[in-house]
Amino acid sequence: MTSIAFDAIPRDRLPGLLRDAPKAELHIHIEGSLEPELIFRLAQRNGVALAYPDVAALRAAYAFTDLQSFLDIYYAGASVLLHEQDFFDMAWAYFERAAADHVVRAELFFDPQTHTARGVDIGAVVGGLHRACEQAQSALGISASLILCFLRHLSEEAALATLEAALPYRDRFIGVGLDSSERGHPPEKFARVFARARALGLHLVAHAGEEGPPAYIESALDILHVERIDHGVRCLESPPLVARLAALRTPLTVCPLSNIKLRVFNSLGEHNLPALLAAGLCATVNSDDPAYFGGYINDNFAATFAALPALGPRQGYALLRNGFEASFATPAEKAAWISRLDAAFQAALPDVAG
Repeated sequence: MTSIAFDAIPRDRLPGLLRDAPKAELHIHIEGSLEPELIFRLAQRNGVALAYPDVAALRAAYAFTDLQSFLDIYYAGASVLLHEQDFFDMAWAYFERAAADHVVRAELFFDPQTHTARGVDIGAVVGGLHRACEQAQSALGISASLILCFLRHLSEEAALATLEAALPYRDRFIGVGLDSSERGHPPEKFARVFARARALGLHLVAHAGEEGPPAYIESALDILHVERIDHGVRCLESPPLVARLAALRTPLTVCPLSNIKLRVFNSLGEHNLPALLAAGLCATVNSDDPAYFGGYINDNFAATFAALPALGPRQGYALLRNGFEASFATPAEKAAWISRLDAAFQAALPDVAG
């Protein structure tokens, strides 16, 4: 950890510091960034009929009671994505927002099965998203990569078929993940497809410990051999697991506003992010499905720090630095971003910033 005098940073400077600091986003479902306005524009362009008469009616439907009630709306929104340009437009809209939030590294989840089940070619999905990633680098200075996710409510055979179908585009994604309905679909259900991905040299991540129990986190580590746990907030229910995660510095990609929207916690004031950090865990802050959950990454930082007085400059720095360390970027890239982060925090000190 750096030698920055965190306690000397005035509390009133923290919101602006968190807003303007460079950051990584490691848990963003690109289909979950599809705003209602863009859904309607794409529906009109592609001649897709929607079940909602207008943007306001669609947004009003975002009153979720659990993960499944969200997924029902999520898949309906994705129905407007048919062509490569649609996927580019969706990702580009996210990158423009990410740039405004000072994101310099983004690792985007995408769900090809959501689209191939509707007859969309996987090449169109990957092609549009990859082109947006390349443009994000050249036009916005955002380093971006793709992580192909399997839908866990479907069979492992379907996941294996999806991976094989994606292999012609192997150079356009860096890893695989596991998302969708967690309850009743433990990680071990996908042992073979993760073993195949691991043999291909792909990075491995998985959602676990959001609605599912701590045992799902253990299975993701022991059977799938993942490098990161997406969510993972229920790990605190198992002290031995917490000790293991802390010792290994296994990253947790925490999504505070998502956790509230999906009733994992009743309010942000009850979120366990301070406890995760106090336990020495490599926790990070991310937006998950920002179009549906009320905010992008800066919104998550602002709302969480406002609701949790235990979070101060030291914790803010840790969360931001953890994001870079947990990324799948090169060591040189990580070092450069952390240097920029250090400079931002040093500039917030009274004797430097004046």
